[in-house]
Amino acid sequence: MIRSIRSKMVFFSFAFIVLFNAVAIGIYWSSERITNEYSSSFDRFVLLNSISRQAEEWTAATQQVATNPSQETWAAYYQASGEMKALTKKIAEEENQPGSVEMQSYMQLLESLEQNSETTAGFVLQGDIEKYGDKLAETEQSNTYIQESTLTLIDQSLTDYQQLYAQLQERNTAFGYFIICLFATSLLIAAFIAFKFSSSITKPVHELSQAAGEVSRGHFQGEPLRIRSGDELELLGHTFNRMRTDLHTYVGEMEKKAEMDQLMKQLELKHLQNQINPHFLFNTLNTISKMAYLEDAEETSELIGSVSSLLRYSLGNIEKEVTLREEIEVIQSYFHIQETRFRNRLSTHIDIETSELDLPIPRLTLQPVIENAFIHGVEGMEENAEVRVQVRMEDNQIVVRITDNGKGMNERQRQQLLGAGKEPEAHIGHSTGLGMQNVRRRLELFFHAEALVDVASVPSRGTTVTLRMPFREWQTGGQAG
Repeated sequence: MIRSIRSKMVFFSFAFIVLFNAVAIGIYWSSERITNEYSSSFDRFVLLNSISRQAEEWTAATQQVATNPSQETWAAYYQASGEMKALTKKIAEEENQPGSVEMQSYMQLLESLEQNSETTAGFVLQGDIEKYGDKLAETEQSNTYIQESTLTLIDQSLTDYQQLYAQLQERNTAFGYFIICLFATSLLIAAFIAFKFSSSITKPVHELSQAAGEVSRGHFQGEPLRIRSGDELELLGHTFNRMRTDLHTYVGEMEKKAEMDQLMKQLELKHLQNQINPHFLFNTLNTISKMAYLEDAEETSELIGSVSSLLRYSLGNIEKEVTLREEIEVIQSYFHIQETRFRNRLSTHIDIETSELDLPIPRLTLQPVIENAFIHGVEGMEENAEVRVQVRMEDNQIVVRITDNGKGMNERQRQQLLGAGKEPEAHIGHSTGLGMQNVRRRLELFFHAEALVDVASVPSRGTTVTLRMPFREWQTGGQAG
């Protein structure tokens, strides 16, 4: 799945924000918990102290009502009673869970103080001096117990607070270590994420820049880029690979086209300079002259027709492709000329074993090979010279074999003929000015294939030149070239 660099940046930024916010929330929660524990202990101290003070005030108000009842003393009594009851209710709510024995006794003392004070006030209103005197004494005694119990509870709370403070100190120390570890871990994670993110950008960019440098130096066959970043850089890497492959193909095609153009220019130049070798023309014209002298004009006319066909074909547009059928027709004319020249010393044969003769091929493909067979093969033979052309279909290829029984050649000469070394000037035709290397290279460029020409030769026994022309490409895709 291709993700954009922008989405990666958003994701990593979000990860950073979540990470540091989680750390901040953790620190805040722990601090808030410690503060609440501390506040709870402190609020308990304040509440116990308020209860102790308010118990004193309520007891004093009860005494004032008993000794000097008046509107002011009663108002003060009711105010103190209300405040005491509110404090009692508050501590009862805070101590709603089952507590210690001391706290349970303390709550009972508060209830006793409330009962004794209200009973004393009731007897005062009734004017029963004897009874409110006894209850006043009990009220004062309850207040005394409350003061003592409050001091005991405060002392106990201070002891618990000291333990809590020690625990808080230990917790703060551990929390400090935790904060340090958390910060270091967060920093390492952030650094790792930043490194991975930066590497996912800088590494592909570095690989792309190196590959671009190789392409700028003309190296189109380097290892393909393997970028797995999952973003636009991966798409850019695939595109660069395709571009480099296309450039390599395009440059190769341009080089082949340039080579083909160069061969064609050389061919045209040779046509202009030496389209017909003077020695060959002299021999041919001499033969025609003798025939005209010794015979009637019929055979001479045929010979002249063959020469005319050969000249017309050789002088044609070298860049224009022809069919295999046209090449064979020219070979027939060439064979007629040579049979007339050599008479009984030479026999020629053309064996066609396929009907697929409309295959497009480069002009002047077969004739230079035939001429090579005559010039370097059978020309020096006094008798039984033979040149044979066989055309047949083999493995979706049209195979043309030109065989002579001439003097043959050794391995070094065979390699030179195939282009392993510089082609000697002797290996050019007398009517075309073309050599075997030119034929071989034009065939390879035309059909976009190699190893289309093969030469087999045995010294003193003859030579066979095999031309292979892919038929499938022409059949399925039109012209091979």
